[in-house]
Amino acid sequence: MKMPKFFDTLDKVKPVYDILDKVLLFICKIFLITDILITSVAVAGRYISFIPDPSWSEEVVLTCMSYMAVLSAALAIRRKAHIRMTAFDRYLPAGLLKVLDLIADIAVLILGFVMLFIGWQYASTIGGRGTYVSMPNVSRFWMYAPIPVAGLFMVVFELEAIVNDIKAFYRKDTEYDLKNQAERMIKEAQS
Repeated sequence: MKMPKFFDTLDKVKPVYDILDKVLLFICKIFLITDILITSVAVAGRYISFIPDPSWSEEVVLTCMSYMAVLSAALAIRRKAHIRMTAFDRYLPAGLLKVLDLIADIAVLILGFVMLFIGWQYASTIGGRGTYVSMPNVSRFWMYAPIPVAGLFMVVFELEAIVNDIKAFYRKDTEYDLKNQAERMIKEAQS
């Protein structure tokens, strides 16, 4: 079966996804570095008398960690790096695996929308009502904001995954072989 030209048009958007992936990875790295630096200063401040121990360090570290965790989860969706149950994959027909991958990606897309909309409701209502204990000028909105932000990125990356799942139906079964897929993923990770 020949692949429709529609997919060729969608493939032109891949560089945008690649840039978004790199930007998101960079942001996650910044959050990690911030976590490490603030935690180091806080720990040093407890044991070294001339280094001040900032009272806000714990809340900021937890917030940065929240952002890093959920944004890196969105990155894992794009790279298909999440834990999967693959014990039975070798016993199932390739066509069924394609259908199961599509169903799984649709389910994650729905979760992304739930995180986006329900997370936004929580961030704007519950988060908007309070402030950080150690920083009374900063709204708790920022503590709840990682959920809808990650939901948005999950939706964006899942749309790409669903398009790839649909494209898999137009490929020969040998191209969908799990071993080949794993080798391609390893090569992509190394580059």
